[in-house]
Amino acid sequence: MPQYFFRIRNGRYSGCADQATEFADRNAAWKEMTSVCADMASGIARKLSENSEWHMELLDESKEPVFRIRIVAESLD
Repeated sequence: MPQYFFRIRNGRYSGCADQATEFADRNAAWKEMTSVCADMASGIARKLSENSEWHMELLDESKEPVFRIRIVAESLD
């Protein structure tokens, strides 16, 4: 089974996971990533400062990004 690593940039849980997580395929990996991100989203949004960005990535076995979810807070003035 393919192994993946979660990496978060910015915030309390920044960094790359030391332990790989196995998923049956890319679809299962995407589904889990979106579920984890949804669980974290409200806490992240409350702590974002103006003109900042948070992102979660799912990396493959060679630690290359496969998926990325970004939350961006930007001032438009």
